[in-house]
Amino acid sequence: MKSKIKSKSLSTKILKFLIIFSVLILTFLWLFQVIFLDKYYESYKTKEIKKAANEIINEIQKTNSLTKLDEIAFKTGVCIEVTNKKGEKIYESAAFKKECLNAHTAYYRYLFINNDLTEQAFKITNPTLHNKSIIYSTKINPNIYLFINSSLAPIDSTVKILTSQLIYVTIIVLLISVIIAFFISRKIASPLEKMNIQAKKLALGDFDIYFDETNDIEEIATLNKTLNYARCEMSRTDELRRDLMANVSHDLKTPLTMIKAYAEMVRDLTYKNKEKREKNLNTIIEEVDRLNLLVNDILSLSSLESNAVNLKLETFSLNELITTILNRYQIFTTTEEYTFIFNEKEEIYIEADKQKIEQVIYNLINNAINYTGDDKKVFIEYKIDNKFITLKIKDTGKGISKNDIKNIWDKYYKKDKNHQRNVIGTGLGLSIVKNILEKHEFNYGVESTKNKGTCFYFQMPIIDKKP
Repeated sequence: MKSKIKSKSLSTKILKFLIIFSVLILTFLWLFQVIFLDKYYESYKTKEIKKAANEIINEIQKTNSLTKLDEIAFKTGVCIEVTNKKGEKIYESAAFKKECLNAHTAYYRYLFINNDLTEQAFKITNPTLHNKSIIYSTKINPNIYLFINSSLAPIDSTVKILTSQLIYVTIIVLLISVIIAFFISRKIASPLEKMNIQAKKLALGDFDIYFDETNDIEEIATLNKTLNYARCEMSRTDELRRDLMANVSHDLKTPLTMIKAYAEMVRDLTYKNKEKREKNLNTIIEEVDRLNLLVNDILSLSSLESNAVNLKLETFSLNELITTILNRYQIFTTTEEYTFIFNEKEEIYIEADKQKIEQVIYNLINNAINYTGDDKKVFIEYKIDNKFITLKIKDTGKGISKNDIKNIWDKYYKKDKNHQRNVIGTGLGLSIVKNILEKHEFNYGVESTKNKGTCFYFQMPIIDKKP
């Protein structure tokens, strides 16, 4: 069993992170300003002495003169002494006599010369004054040696001052962290808390709320914009759901009412009259067929939307499929004078789920029959372009307004919201078409001109070889 992670408020987390960050910064300050200050100071002075030594060596080698050594000693604050191999002084700077090498350093000078070392730096403590200094020794040439002495000023008092300051700095920084955390949390947490309250209202079905998109924090403003989009989509979906329930209920209730009425009529009135009985029974059968069609469409759409349907791809003739479908509509040509115009050209083969593409074409023709003009003409045509075929099904009706085109693929969408039973179909046809074509990843769309009709189309790749 997984343990439940205890969540913390944003304010607490911001405070925690700021305090941790402040403690890390302060730790570095304490380390480098107090604990490592002594070592850093020694390292700095050693580098300074070496720099002065290089300057002196360059001067001696360049001019073969010791005249500028006093200037270098004064500028860098060191004591300079030049000796020969015997330890005899050739030069001693006069600028800092009190810091010059004295008797207690003679032993180190003697060791350096007699061990024939090239370069050495060491730290010594004056046994009399108890002050520390760094002596840097280097061989200029086989007979001349350079010794530079730099005092290490006591930094204990400096460390005490820095320690005292850092105590105050630590307290102030931690207080500032708390204050900053408070204001940051107010700045971020407050709109998030408001967003949370509004989101809960949205979850309960309140679509009148609005998420503020003017927040000066980009991420919060973007999130609010996304939530507003979600609110609009949820509101639209909820409206369509209510319409769907009302329309499906209407379409279920109407045939059931008629079935019951005609069944009672057969039972009570026309059961002895064969002609009337047959007519009433045919009406019952028609309404059962319509009811069955509606149920099948609802189940089909539900399966498509839940991705429960797997496509069964096969290669087949598109011309043959369209011709087979149009043959089913001969009764409309005979009894209701509809005209179906199919511009059949060369035979085209495609790869798709034949049953599903048949359903698409069937639904689009049904839609064209329902909405075509008084001439009762329906056009089926296709265009071939770069191994793709675009199938178009057009009517000559009143057309669809630009505002409504984007919504026609929704279940039972009606511009006037007054649902009427279609001549053919259930009102779910275009939604089924959309889901099937998207499952095939085929491009599709609709073009409509006012009072000139509507054209539904979809595009499929052509297969070169016959099955």
